[in-house]
Amino acid sequence: MLQEIALYESWLGSIVEATIAAGGRLSHPHALMLEVRRAEGNQGLWAAAAGQPEHVRTYAARLMAIEDLLETLPRAD
Repeated sequence: MLQEIALYESWLGSIVEATIAAGGRLSHPHALMLEVRRAEGNQGLWAAAAGQPEHVRTYAARLMAIEDLLETLPRAD
């Protein structure tokens, strides 16, 4: 189950890195990826975090908060 969280972290981290490299602007492809992810929901991530120690659940919640923040960034042209 920790693999699901690690995969999400890696996926989200790559979007964060690309956004930083683009001067804080979210690319159109990354915005679409986030949109699809949002439509799919976080049930899988919460299921992976369930039963884990508190620090793992908190970390998963922080990753989801980062995803929420990415949604608010300006889009690149």
